[in-house]
Amino acid sequence: MTQDKQVRPPWFNPATPGREDCVLPCLVDKWAAAHPDKDFIRFEDGATWTWAEAREIGLRTAAALQKRGVKAGDTVLAWLPNGASLVRAWLGANYLGAVLVPINLSYKGRLLEHVIKTSKAKLMISHPALVERLGIVDRGTLERVIVDAPQLPAVDVGLPVESREALDGDAKSVDLSYQPQIWDTMVIIFTSGTTGPSKAVPATYLHQWTTGQISYGYMRPDDRILINLPIYHVGGTSSFMAAAASGGSIALFDAFNTKDFWGQLRATGSTTISGLIGAMTTFLSKNEPHPSDADNPLRICTLAPVNDDTIALGKRYGFDYVSGFNMTELSCPLITDVNVKVKYSCGRPRSGVQCRIVDDNDIEVPHGTVGEFIVRSDRPWDQITAYFGNAEATAIAWRNGWFHTGDLMYRNEDGDFFFVDRKKDAIRRRGENISSLEVEADVASYPAVREVAAYGVPSANGEEEVMITIAAKEGQTVDPRALIEFLVPRMAHYMVPRYVRTEPELPKTPTNKIQKADLRREGVTKATWDREAAGIVLKRDKLNK
Repeated sequence: MTQDKQVRPPWFNPATPGREDCVLPCLVDKWAAAHPDKDFIRFEDGATWTWAEAREIGLRTAAALQKRGVKAGDTVLAWLPNGASLVRAWLGANYLGAVLVPINLSYKGRLLEHVIKTSKAKLMISHPALVERLGIVDRGTLERVIVDAPQLPAVDVGLPVESREALDGDAKSVDLSYQPQIWDTMVIIFTSGTTGPSKAVPATYLHQWTTGQISYGYMRPDDRILINLPIYHVGGTSSFMAAAASGGSIALFDAFNTKDFWGQLRATGSTTISGLIGAMTTFLSKNEPHPSDADNPLRICTLAPVNDDTIALGKRYGFDYVSGFNMTELSCPLITDVNVKVKYSCGRPRSGVQCRIVDDNDIEVPHGTVGEFIVRSDRPWDQITAYFGNAEATAIAWRNGWFHTGDLMYRNEDGDFFFVDRKKDAIRRRGENISSLEVEADVASYPAVREVAAYGVPSANGEEEVMITIAAKEGQTVDPRALIEFLVPRMAHYMVPRYVRTEPELPKTPTNKIQKADLRREGVTKATWDREAAGIVLKRDKLNK
Protein backbone atom coordinates (compact mmCIF):
# COMPACT_ATOMS: atom_id res chain seq x y z
CA MET A 1 0.00 0.00 0.00
CA THR A 2 1.35 3.43 -0.93
CA GLN A 3 1.80 5.69 2.07
CA ASP A 4 1.47 9.49 2.06
CA LYS A 5 4.86 11.12 1.51
CA GLN A 6 4.44 13.83 4.15
CA VAL A 7 5.05 13.07 7.81
CA ARG A 8 1.80 12.11 9.52
CA PRO A 9 0.94 13.67 11.90
CA PRO A 10 2.97 16.83 11.30
CA TRP A 11 4.12 17.03 14.94
CA PHE A 12 5.66 13.52 14.83
CA ASN A 13 9.36 12.90 14.24
CA PRO A 14 9.67 9.35 12.82
CA ALA A 15 13.40 9.15 13.59
CA THR A 16 14.33 6.80 16.45
CA PRO A 17 14.84 8.85 19.63
CA GLY A 18 17.67 8.44 22.10
CA ARG A 19 17.05 7.09 25.60
CA GLU A 20 17.34 10.62 27.02
CA ASP A 21 14.23 11.58 25.03
CA CYS A 22 11.90 8.65 25.68
CA VAL A 23 12.96 6.68 28.79
CA LEU A 24 10.83 7.98 31.66
CA PRO A 25 13.55 8.26 34.38
CA CYS A 26 15.76 10.09 31.89
CA LEU A 27 12.98 12.56 31.12
CA VAL A 28 12.37 13.21 34.81
CA ASP A 29 16.11 13.73 35.35
CA LYS A 30 16.31 16.09 32.37
CA TRP A 31 13.44 18.36 33.39
CA ALA A 32 14.39 18.24 37.07
CA ALA A 33 17.80 19.62 36.09
CA ALA A 34 16.45 22.19 33.62
CA HIS A 35 13.32 23.35 35.49
CA PRO A 36 13.45 21.96 39.04
CA ASP A 37 10.71 24.21 40.43
CA LYS A 38 8.28 23.90 37.53
CA ASP A 39 5.07 21.98 38.28
CA PHE A 40 5.03 18.49 36.83
CA ILE A 41 1.84 17.01 38.34
CA ARG A 42 -1.19 18.46 40.06
CA PHE A 43 -3.22 15.75 41.79
CA GLU A 44 -6.97 15.63 42.31
CA ASP A 45 -6.68 16.68 45.95
CA GLY A 46 -4.79 19.85 44.94
CA ALA A 47 -1.31 18.63 45.94
CA THR A 48 1.48 19.24 43.41
CA TRP A 49 4.88 17.83 42.54
CA THR A 50 7.58 19.83 40.84
CA TRP A 51 9.97 18.02 38.54
CA ALA A 52 12.62 18.03 41.28
CA GLU A 53 10.16 16.64 43.82
CA ALA A 54 9.05 13.91 41.41
CA ARG A 55 12.67 12.87 40.93
CA GLU A 56 13.37 12.79 44.67
CA ILE A 57 10.22 10.77 45.41
CA GLY A 58 10.96 8.39 42.55
CA LEU A 59 14.48 7.75 43.84
CA ARG A 60 13.32 7.24 47.43
CA THR A 61 10.75 4.73 46.22
CA ALA A 62 13.34 2.98 44.06
CA ALA A 63 15.59 2.63 47.09
CA ALA A 64 12.76 1.09 49.12
CA LEU A 65 11.85 -1.35 46.36
CA GLN A 66 15.49 -2.28 45.85
CA LYS A 67 15.84 -3.00 49.58
CA ARG A 68 12.96 -5.47 49.19
CA GLY A 69 14.67 -7.33 46.39
CA VAL A 70 13.29 -5.61 43.28
CA LYS A 71 15.80 -5.46 40.45
CA ALA A 72 15.96 -4.70 36.74
CA GLY A 73 13.47 -6.76 34.74
CA ASP A 74 11.29 -7.63 37.74
CA THR A 75 7.57 -6.88 37.69
CA VAL A 76 5.86 -4.78 40.37
CA LEU A 77 2.06 -4.93 40.70
CA ALA A 78 0.30 -1.62 41.39
CA TRP A 79 -3.35 -1.92 42.42
CA LEU A 80 -3.98 1.77 42.93
CA PRO A 81 -6.20 4.55 41.57
CA ASN A 82 -4.71 7.42 39.61
CA GLY A 83 -2.81 9.47 42.16
CA ALA A 84 0.49 10.15 43.86
CA SER A 85 0.98 6.60 45.13
CA LEU A 86 0.59 5.11 41.67
CA VAL A 87 3.02 7.60 40.11
CA ARG A 88 5.66 6.99 42.80
CA ALA A 89 5.34 3.23 42.26
CA TRP A 90 5.80 3.74 38.51
CA LEU A 91 8.82 6.02 38.86
CA GLY A 92 10.39 3.88 41.57
CA ALA A 93 10.12 0.71 39.52
CA ASN A 94 11.41 2.31 36.32
CA TYR A 95 14.42 3.94 38.00
CA LEU A 96 15.55 0.37 38.81
CA GLY A 97 14.77 -0.92 35.31
CA ALA A 98 11.81 -2.83 36.76
CA VAL A 99 8.39 -3.07 35.13
CA LEU A 100 5.18 -1.57 36.49
CA VAL A 101 2.06 -3.76 36.17
CA PRO A 102 -1.03 -1.64 36.97
CA ILE A 103 -4.23 -3.56 37.76
CA ASN A 104 -7.82 -2.65 36.94
CA LEU A 105 -9.45 -1.56 40.22
CA SER A 106 -12.63 -3.49 39.42
CA TYR A 107 -10.90 -6.86 39.19
CA LYS A 108 -11.75 -9.61 41.62
CA GLY A 109 -11.96 -13.38 41.61
CA ARG A 110 -10.71 -15.14 38.47
CA LEU A 111 -9.72 -11.95 36.64
CA LEU A 112 -7.57 -10.79 39.55
CA GLU A 113 -5.99 -14.21 39.95
CA HIS A 114 -5.17 -14.33 36.23
CA VAL A 115 -3.35 -10.98 36.34
CA ILE A 116 -1.35 -11.81 39.47
CA LYS A 117 -0.25 -15.23 38.24
CA THR A 118 0.56 -14.07 34.71
CA SER A 119 2.65 -11.13 35.94
CA LYS A 120 5.06 -13.35 37.92
CA ALA A 121 5.39 -10.48 40.40
CA LYS A 122 6.71 -10.96 43.92
CA LEU A 123 5.63 -7.56 45.25
CA MET A 124 2.35 -5.64 45.09
CA ILE A 125 1.48 -2.10 46.15
CA SER A 126 -2.24 -1.95 46.89
CA HIS A 127 -4.99 0.41 48.00
CA PRO A 128 -6.16 -0.69 51.47
CA ALA A 129 -9.78 -1.19 50.35
CA LEU A 130 -8.69 -3.79 47.80
CA VAL A 131 -6.41 -5.98 49.91
CA GLU A 132 -9.20 -8.20 51.21
CA ARG A 133 -9.83 -9.53 47.68
CA LEU A 134 -6.41 -11.20 47.77
CA GLY A 135 -7.48 -13.60 50.48
CA ILE A 136 -9.64 -15.78 48.22
CA VAL A 137 -7.47 -16.08 45.09
CA ASP A 138 -4.36 -18.00 44.10
CA ARG A 139 -1.60 -15.41 44.50
CA GLY A 140 0.97 -17.19 42.35
CA THR A 141 4.51 -15.93 43.01
CA LEU A 142 3.38 -12.96 45.12
CA GLU A 143 5.41 -12.76 48.33
CA ARG A 144 4.72 -9.32 49.82
CA VAL A 145 2.09 -6.55 49.81
CA ILE A 146 2.69 -2.90 50.62
CA VAL A 147 -0.58 -1.19 51.55
CA ASP A 148 -1.00 2.47 50.65
CA ALA A 149 -2.08 3.48 54.15
CA PRO A 150 -0.30 4.60 57.34
CA GLN A 151 -1.67 1.58 59.23
CA LEU A 152 -2.08 -2.05 58.32
CA PRO A 153 -5.57 -3.30 57.44
CA ALA A 154 -7.30 -5.62 59.89
CA VAL A 155 -7.40 -8.50 57.42
CA ASP A 156 -5.13 -11.51 56.99
CA VAL A 157 -4.44 -12.38 53.35
CA GLY A 158 -1.78 -14.98 54.08
CA LEU A 159 1.13 -12.76 53.01
CA PRO A 160 3.50 -10.34 54.75
CA VAL A 161 1.92 -6.87 54.63
CA GLU A 162 3.67 -3.53 55.17
CA SER A 163 2.33 0.01 55.49
CA ARG A 164 3.01 3.03 53.29
CA GLU A 165 6.19 3.89 55.19
CA ALA A 166 7.87 0.93 53.53
CA LEU A 167 8.03 2.92 50.27
CA ASP A 168 10.14 5.71 51.74
CA GLY A 169 13.80 4.78 51.27
CA ASP A 170 17.08 6.68 51.17
CA ALA A 171 17.46 8.25 47.71
CA LYS A 172 21.22 8.43 48.12
CA SER A 173 21.53 4.69 48.71
CA VAL A 174 19.84 3.44 45.53
CA ASP A 175 21.99 1.58 43.00
CA LEU A 176 21.20 2.97 39.53
CA SER A 177 23.88 1.03 37.67
CA TYR A 178 21.25 -0.47 35.36
CA GLN A 179 20.25 2.10 32.75
CA PRO A 180 16.95 1.32 30.98
CA GLN A 181 17.08 1.51 27.19
CA ILE A 182 14.36 2.39 24.70
CA TRP A 183 13.71 -1.31 24.00
CA ASP A 184 13.28 -2.23 27.67
CA THR A 185 9.79 -2.90 28.99
CA MET A 186 8.37 0.05 30.93
CA VAL A 187 4.90 -1.28 31.81
CA ILE A 188 2.81 -4.39 31.26
CA ILE A 189 -0.76 -3.48 30.41
CA PHE A 190 -3.43 -6.14 30.43
CA THR A 191 -5.90 -6.03 27.56
CA SER A 192 -9.61 -5.89 28.27
CA GLY A 193 -9.97 -9.53 27.23
CA THR A 194 -12.28 -9.12 24.27
CA THR A 195 -11.56 -12.61 22.89
CA GLY A 196 -10.88 -14.53 26.08
CA PRO A 197 -8.67 -14.09 29.15
CA SER A 198 -6.86 -10.74 29.26
CA LYS A 199 -3.46 -10.80 27.56
CA ALA A 200 -0.39 -9.15 29.06
CA VAL A 201 1.18 -6.57 26.73
CA PRO A 202 4.80 -5.67 27.54
CA ALA A 203 5.11 -2.05 26.38
CA THR A 204 8.62 -0.70 25.85
CA TYR A 205 9.62 2.88 26.52
CA LEU A 206 9.71 3.47 22.75
CA HIS A 207 6.26 1.89 22.37
CA GLN A 208 4.57 4.22 24.86
CA TRP A 209 6.62 7.24 23.77
CA THR A 210 5.54 6.69 20.16
CA THR A 211 1.89 6.23 21.13
CA GLY A 212 2.06 9.46 23.10
CA GLN A 213 3.79 11.34 20.28
CA ILE A 214 1.19 10.30 17.71
CA SER A 215 -1.86 10.85 19.91
CA TYR A 216 -0.74 13.88 21.94
CA GLY A 217 2.42 15.13 20.22
CA TYR A 218 0.79 18.52 19.74
CA MET A 219 1.62 19.20 23.42
CA ARG A 220 3.94 22.14 24.13
CA PRO A 221 5.98 22.86 27.27
CA ASP A 222 3.30 25.31 28.42
CA ASP A 223 0.46 22.80 28.01
CA ARG A 224 -1.19 20.92 30.84
CA ILE A 225 -2.96 17.63 30.09
CA LEU A 226 -5.91 16.49 32.18
CA ILE A 227 -5.46 12.72 32.54
CA ASN A 228 -8.68 11.08 33.68
CA LEU A 229 -8.20 7.75 31.90
CA PRO A 230 -6.81 5.07 34.23
CA ILE A 231 -3.11 4.29 34.12
CA TYR A 232 -3.97 0.61 33.68
CA HIS A 233 -5.25 1.58 30.19
CA VAL A 234 -2.96 2.67 27.38
CA GLY A 235 -4.74 6.03 27.15
CA GLY A 236 -3.58 6.91 30.65
CA THR A 237 -0.06 5.60 30.22
CA SER A 238 0.70 7.14 26.82
CA SER A 239 -0.76 10.55 27.70
CA PHE A 240 1.45 10.62 30.82
CA MET A 241 4.46 9.85 28.61
CA ALA A 242 3.50 12.60 26.15
CA ALA A 243 3.49 15.16 28.95
CA ALA A 244 6.84 13.93 30.27
CA ALA A 245 8.38 14.06 26.79
CA SER A 246 7.15 17.61 26.11
CA GLY A 247 8.18 19.03 29.47
CA GLY A 248 4.56 20.03 30.01
CA SER A 249 2.49 19.28 33.09
CA ILE A 250 -0.28 16.93 34.19
CA ALA A 251 -3.53 17.27 36.11
CA LEU A 252 -4.12 13.70 37.30
CA PHE A 253 -7.69 12.70 38.16
CA ASP A 254 -9.14 9.32 39.04
CA ALA A 255 -11.93 9.19 36.46
CA PHE A 256 -13.98 11.07 33.88
CA ASN A 257 -16.81 13.05 35.46
CA THR A 258 -19.45 14.50 33.13
CA LYS A 259 -20.77 16.97 35.70
CA ASP A 260 -17.39 18.37 36.77
CA PHE A 261 -15.44 17.97 33.53
CA TRP A 262 -15.41 21.61 32.40
CA GLY A 263 -14.91 22.81 35.97
CA GLN A 264 -11.87 20.53 36.30
CA LEU A 265 -10.40 21.90 33.08
CA ARG A 266 -10.88 25.49 34.19
CA ALA A 267 -9.66 24.91 37.75
CA THR A 268 -6.47 23.17 36.60
CA GLY A 269 -5.86 25.28 33.49
CA SER A 270 -5.68 22.13 31.39
CA THR A 271 -5.24 22.85 27.69
CA THR A 272 -5.66 19.25 26.53
CA ILE A 273 -6.93 15.91 27.83
CA SER A 274 -6.02 12.24 27.71
CA GLY A 275 -9.03 11.58 25.51
CA LEU A 276 -12.75 11.88 24.93
CA ILE A 277 -13.68 8.33 24.02
CA GLY A 278 -16.96 6.76 23.02
CA ALA A 279 -19.85 7.81 25.22
CA MET A 280 -17.89 10.67 26.84
CA THR A 281 -18.72 13.01 23.94
CA THR A 282 -22.37 11.92 24.05
CA PHE A 283 -22.59 12.73 27.76
CA LEU A 284 -20.93 16.15 27.32
CA SER A 285 -23.18 16.99 24.38
CA LYS A 286 -26.23 16.60 26.61
CA ASN A 287 -25.15 19.48 28.87
CA GLU A 288 -27.46 22.47 28.61
CA PRO A 289 -25.88 25.24 26.45
CA HIS A 290 -24.43 28.17 28.41
CA PRO A 291 -22.95 31.50 27.24
CA SER A 292 -19.67 30.61 28.98
CA ASP A 293 -19.21 27.30 27.10
CA ALA A 294 -16.37 28.64 24.94
CA ASP A 295 -14.68 30.24 27.94
CA ASN A 296 -12.43 27.32 28.78
CA PRO A 297 -8.70 26.54 28.39
CA LEU A 298 -9.11 23.42 26.20
CA ARG A 299 -6.97 24.03 23.10
CA ILE A 300 -6.92 20.65 21.37
CA CYS A 301 -7.72 17.05 22.25
CA THR A 302 -7.82 13.50 20.96
CA LEU A 303 -11.25 11.91 20.67
CA ALA A 304 -13.23 9.13 19.01
CA PRO A 305 -15.41 8.63 17.13
CA VAL A 306 -15.83 11.55 14.74
CA ASN A 307 -19.57 12.14 14.41
CA ASP A 308 -22.14 14.91 14.62
CA ASP A 309 -21.70 15.16 18.40
CA THR A 310 -17.93 15.44 18.07
CA ILE A 311 -18.03 18.16 15.43
CA ALA A 312 -20.70 20.13 17.27
CA LEU A 313 -18.85 19.78 20.59
CA GLY A 314 -15.63 21.19 19.17
CA LYS A 315 -17.46 24.15 17.68
CA ARG A 316 -19.51 24.81 20.81
CA TYR A 317 -16.57 24.76 23.22
CA GLY A 318 -13.99 26.19 20.83
CA PHE A 319 -11.37 23.44 20.69
CA ASP A 320 -9.57 21.58 17.90
CA TYR A 321 -9.51 17.80 17.79
CA VAL A 322 -7.88 14.79 16.15
CA SER A 323 -9.01 11.21 16.04
CA GLY A 324 -7.43 7.88 15.18
CA PHE A 325 -7.26 4.19 15.99
CA ASN A 326 -5.21 2.35 18.56
CA MET A 327 -5.14 -0.72 20.76
CA THR A 328 -2.86 -1.66 23.62
CA GLU A 329 -0.57 -3.70 21.39
CA LEU A 330 0.03 -0.91 18.84
CA SER A 331 1.27 2.69 18.77
CA CYS A 332 -1.62 4.51 17.11
CA PRO A 333 -1.17 3.36 13.49
CA LEU A 334 -4.04 5.52 12.18
CA ILE A 335 -4.46 9.26 12.75
CA THR A 336 -6.72 11.91 11.25
CA ASP A 337 -5.99 15.47 10.29
CA VAL A 338 -6.96 18.19 12.76
CA ASN A 339 -10.72 18.90 12.78
CA VAL A 340 -11.49 16.14 10.28
CA LYS A 341 -15.09 16.22 9.05
CA VAL A 342 -15.18 12.69 7.56
CA LYS A 343 -17.59 11.01 9.94
CA TYR A 344 -16.40 7.86 11.70
CA SER A 345 -13.02 8.01 9.97
CA CYS A 346 -10.12 6.48 11.92
CA GLY A 347 -7.75 8.44 9.72
CA ARG A 348 -4.89 7.24 7.56
CA PRO A 349 -1.64 5.40 8.35
CA ARG A 350 0.86 7.47 10.30
CA SER A 351 4.48 7.72 9.24
CA GLY A 352 6.47 4.59 10.08
CA VAL A 353 3.77 1.92 9.78
CA GLN A 354 2.28 -0.24 7.07
CA CYS A 355 -1.44 -1.02 7.25
CA ARG A 356 -3.52 -3.48 5.26
CA ILE A 357 -7.06 -4.86 5.23
CA VAL A 358 -7.10 -8.56 4.40
CA ASP A 359 -9.32 -11.61 4.11
CA ASP A 360 -9.01 -14.77 6.20
CA ASN A 361 -5.98 -15.84 4.15
CA ASP A 362 -4.16 -12.50 4.63
CA ILE A 363 -4.82 -11.47 1.01
CA GLU A 364 -5.45 -7.74 0.70
CA VAL A 365 -9.05 -6.91 -0.19
CA PRO A 366 -10.21 -4.13 -2.56
CA HIS A 367 -11.08 -0.68 -1.27
CA GLY A 368 -14.58 -0.62 0.20
CA THR A 369 -14.44 -4.30 1.19
CA VAL A 370 -14.53 -5.23 4.87
CA GLY A 371 -11.64 -7.31 6.16
CA GLU A 372 -9.29 -7.64 9.11
CA PHE A 373 -6.99 -4.72 9.88
CA ILE A 374 -3.34 -5.80 10.15
CA VAL A 375 -0.26 -3.69 10.94
CA ARG A 376 3.51 -3.78 11.04
CA SER A 377 6.04 -1.11 11.95
CA ASP A 378 9.13 0.06 10.12
CA ARG A 379 10.90 0.59 13.43
CA PRO A 380 11.60 -2.09 16.06
CA TRP A 381 10.17 -1.89 19.57
CA ASP A 382 7.38 0.62 18.95
CA GLN A 383 4.64 -2.00 19.05
CA ILE A 384 4.21 -5.37 20.73
CA THR A 385 6.66 -8.11 19.81
CA ALA A 386 5.14 -10.84 22.01
CA TYR A 387 2.54 -11.25 24.71
CA PHE A 388 4.03 -11.79 28.15
CA GLY A 389 3.84 -15.47 29.09
CA ASN A 390 1.52 -16.37 26.21
CA ALA A 391 3.33 -17.88 23.23
CA GLU A 392 0.11 -19.25 21.75
CA ALA A 393 -1.57 -15.84 21.61
CA THR A 394 1.61 -14.36 20.12
CA ALA A 395 1.66 -16.94 17.33
CA ILE A 396 -2.01 -16.32 16.54
CA ALA A 397 -1.61 -12.54 16.41
CA TRP A 398 1.71 -12.48 14.51
CA ARG A 399 1.16 -14.31 11.23
CA ASN A 400 3.00 -13.76 7.97
CA GLY A 401 5.02 -10.96 9.54
CA TRP A 402 1.98 -8.82 10.40
CA PHE A 403 0.16 -8.12 13.65
CA HIS A 404 -3.49 -9.11 13.33
CA THR A 405 -5.74 -6.78 15.30
CA GLY A 406 -8.89 -8.88 15.18
CA ASP A 407 -10.80 -5.74 14.15
CA LEU A 408 -12.82 -5.43 10.97
CA MET A 409 -12.37 -2.31 8.83
CA TYR A 410 -12.66 -1.02 5.29
CA ARG A 411 -10.74 1.66 3.39
CA ASN A 412 -12.31 4.15 1.00
CA GLU A 413 -10.80 5.44 -2.24
CA ASP A 414 -9.46 8.53 -0.47
CA GLY A 415 -7.37 6.41 1.90
CA ASP A 416 -9.48 6.81 5.06
CA PHE A 417 -9.94 3.73 7.27
CA PHE A 418 -13.27 2.97 8.95
CA PHE A 419 -13.88 0.65 11.89
CA VAL A 420 -16.75 -1.82 11.39
CA ASP A 421 -16.76 -4.37 14.23
CA ARG A 422 -14.65 -6.74 16.29
CA LYS A 423 -13.92 -10.00 14.58
CA LYS A 424 -14.50 -11.93 17.78
CA ASP A 425 -17.38 -11.56 20.16
CA ALA A 426 -16.97 -8.57 22.41
CA ILE A 427 -19.09 -6.00 24.17
CA ARG A 428 -18.15 -2.37 24.66
CA ARG A 429 -19.79 -0.64 27.60
CA ARG A 430 -18.89 2.79 29.00
CA GLY A 431 -15.40 2.69 27.50
CA GLU A 432 -14.62 -0.85 28.67
CA ASN A 433 -14.16 -3.76 26.30
CA ILE A 434 -15.81 -6.80 27.86
CA SER A 435 -15.11 -10.38 26.91
CA SER A 436 -18.33 -12.30 26.36
CA LEU A 437 -16.40 -15.43 27.37
CA GLU A 438 -15.58 -13.96 30.77
CA VAL A 439 -19.21 -13.01 31.36
CA GLU A 440 -20.40 -16.45 30.28
CA ALA A 441 -17.93 -18.22 32.57
CA ASP A 442 -19.22 -16.40 35.65
CA VAL A 443 -22.89 -16.82 34.71
CA ALA A 444 -22.36 -20.52 34.02
CA SER A 445 -21.04 -20.97 37.55
CA TYR A 446 -24.55 -20.25 38.90
CA PRO A 447 -25.86 -23.69 39.94
CA ALA A 448 -29.16 -23.58 37.99
CA VAL A 449 -27.70 -22.35 34.67
CA ARG A 450 -27.22 -25.00 31.97
CA GLU A 451 -25.98 -22.78 29.16
CA VAL A 452 -25.55 -19.09 28.49
CA ALA A 453 -24.79 -16.65 25.68
CA ALA A 454 -23.52 -13.14 26.45
CA TYR A 455 -23.61 -10.34 23.88
CA GLY A 456 -24.07 -6.63 23.49
CA VAL A 457 -27.27 -4.80 22.65
CA PRO A 458 -27.47 -1.09 21.71
CA SER A 459 -27.75 1.46 24.50
CA ALA A 460 -28.97 5.05 24.49
CA ASN A 461 -25.42 6.46 24.65
CA GLY A 462 -24.32 4.84 21.39
CA GLU A 463 -22.38 1.95 22.96
CA GLU A 464 -23.74 -1.31 24.34
CA GLU A 465 -25.34 -2.94 27.37
CA VAL A 466 -24.52 -6.47 28.45
CA MET A 467 -27.30 -8.97 27.77
CA ILE A 468 -27.42 -12.68 28.47
CA THR A 469 -29.75 -15.40 27.34
CA ILE A 470 -29.77 -18.44 29.59
CA ALA A 471 -31.30 -21.90 29.68
CA ALA A 472 -31.86 -23.53 33.05
CA LYS A 473 -30.91 -27.03 34.02
CA GLU A 474 -33.65 -29.62 33.66
CA GLY A 475 -36.24 -29.35 36.41
CA GLN A 476 -34.86 -25.99 37.65
CA THR A 477 -35.63 -22.31 37.11
CA VAL A 478 -33.45 -19.20 37.27
CA ASP A 479 -34.65 -16.09 39.08
CA PRO A 480 -32.90 -13.17 37.30
CA ARG A 481 -32.63 -11.10 40.48
CA ALA A 482 -31.04 -13.99 42.39
CA LEU A 483 -28.64 -14.55 39.50
CA ILE A 484 -27.55 -10.91 39.47
CA GLU A 485 -27.10 -10.90 43.25
CA PHE A 486 -24.88 -13.98 42.80
CA LEU A 487 -22.79 -12.23 40.11
CA VAL A 488 -22.24 -8.80 41.71
CA PRO A 489 -19.50 -9.89 44.18
CA ARG A 490 -17.83 -12.03 41.52
CA MET A 491 -17.60 -9.60 38.59
CA ALA A 492 -16.37 -6.12 37.78
CA HIS A 493 -19.38 -3.79 38.00
CA TYR A 494 -19.32 -2.92 34.31
CA MET A 495 -19.52 -6.62 33.32
CA VAL A 496 -22.66 -7.50 35.29
CA PRO A 497 -25.48 -8.07 32.76
CA ARG A 498 -28.28 -5.56 32.55
CA TYR A 499 -30.66 -7.74 30.55
CA VAL A 500 -31.51 -11.38 31.30
CA ARG A 501 -33.56 -13.46 28.88
CA THR A 502 -34.60 -17.00 29.76
CA GLU A 503 -35.32 -19.63 27.11
CA PRO A 504 -35.80 -23.43 27.20
CA GLU A 505 -33.03 -23.81 24.59
CA LEU A 506 -30.49 -21.52 22.97
CA PRO A 507 -30.39 -21.44 19.14
CA LYS A 508 -27.64 -23.65 17.74
CA THR A 509 -25.73 -24.16 14.50
CA PRO A 510 -25.58 -27.62 12.89
CA THR A 511 -22.32 -28.14 14.77
CA ASN A 512 -24.06 -27.31 18.09
CA LYS A 513 -22.54 -23.84 18.55
CA ILE A 514 -24.76 -21.12 19.99
CA GLN A 515 -25.99 -18.69 17.32
CA LYS A 516 -25.37 -15.36 19.00
CA ALA A 517 -26.16 -13.53 15.78
CA ASP A 518 -29.81 -14.58 16.09
CA LEU A 519 -30.00 -13.53 19.72
CA ARG A 520 -28.26 -10.23 19.05
CA ARG A 521 -30.64 -9.48 16.18
CA GLU A 522 -33.70 -10.17 18.36
CA GLY A 523 -32.30 -7.90 21.08
CA VAL A 524 -34.33 -6.97 24.12
CA THR A 525 -37.66 -8.80 23.90
CA LYS A 526 -40.85 -8.08 25.80
CA ALA A 527 -40.09 -10.96 28.15
CA THR A 528 -36.53 -9.80 28.88
CA TRP A 529 -35.80 -8.90 32.51
CA ASP A 530 -34.11 -5.49 32.97
CA ARG A 531 -31.81 -5.13 35.98
CA GLU A 532 -32.07 -1.34 36.08
CA ALA A 533 -35.87 -1.41 35.74
CA ALA A 534 -35.81 -3.77 38.73
CA GLY A 535 -33.96 -1.12 40.73
CA ILE A 536 -30.45 -2.62 40.64
CA VAL A 537 -28.06 0.07 39.37
CA LEU A 538 -24.35 -0.64 39.72
CA LYS A 539 -21.48 1.83 39.85
CA ARG A 540 -17.73 1.46 40.14
CA ASP A 541 -16.32 1.14 43.63
CA LYS A 542 -15.37 4.48 45.20
CA LEU A 543 -12.13 4.28 47.15
CA ASN A 544 -11.46 6.48 50.14
CA LYS A 545 -8.24 8.38 49.58
